[in-house]
Amino acid sequence: MDLTGCIQWKGKKLAHTVHYPAASQGCTDKFPLVIICHGFTSTRIGVDRLFVKTAQALAELGFAVLRFDYAGCGESDGEYGENEFACFIDQTKTVISFGSELPNVDPKSITLIGHSLGGAVAACTAAKDKRVGNVVLWSAVGNPFEDIKRIVGYDGEQPVIDHLGYAITEDFLLSLQSFEPIEEIQKYHGNVLTIHGTADPVISSDYCRNYFEGAVDRKEWSSDMVLVEGANHTFSSIAHFKQLISSTSKWLLKHANLEFQNNLKKSV
Repeated sequence: MDLTGCIQWKGKKLAHTVHYPAASQGCTDKFPLVIICHGFTSTRIGVDRLFVKTAQALAELGFAVLRFDYAGCGESDGEYGENEFACFIDQTKTVISFGSELPNVDPKSITLIGHSLGGAVAACTAAKDKRVGNVVLWSAVGNPFEDIKRIVGYDGEQPVIDHLGYAITEDFLLSLQSFEPIEEIQKYHGNVLTIHGTADPVISSDYCRNYFEGAVDRKEWSSDMVLVEGANHTFSSIAHFKQLISSTSKWLLKHANLEFQNNLKKSV
């Protein structure tokens, strides 16, 4: 069962879609919630339907999945360049609040999946929001300012850059300088999984190990890393997506709350 609507954030509507497990109608179980944070100028659909396929696969396993468009993306209100990096964190927190109150959702079992720049946002949000129990980083940006500056071709002199039809302002780019997600993940009190394709031409797969090494020193929490050999930035081949979703699913089933796992075992 899929539900589509809007979440209010500072006078703007953020478009979202919620995927529930097929057996959720009339069910009293509480399902773990996965929230997907898309990347730079992307949407809740994702390149090659990455996030749609992910939501469908996880819903089949018994997760509720919430996909949403950041302000200025997809079907949401606003202009992307009007955001600052802190706005994405704030929007994500608002979405967490909305998702926590959804019917049949367990507010004590919330996972963020962040892709690309959304990975950096997820890492920074989780470090500040105790409601997030797990973070999964796909092809995550490690240095937001340097990485996005390179992608859009910013040389320090343009007040506005036309990037694929998005007006990317200098203020937006400069706002990225204050955030260091790899350092933030070291402060996070929760489980971390990092996954990256070794043939990613957009964001270096070295960040995958950087995030992992930052997270693994936290003795009380689980930290894992997966490198998908030959995969691109969006895991676009059938084989690479299968490896991505298989690794993510197995990890999530291990780290979802025990009540959900027990209910799942009883139903099998």
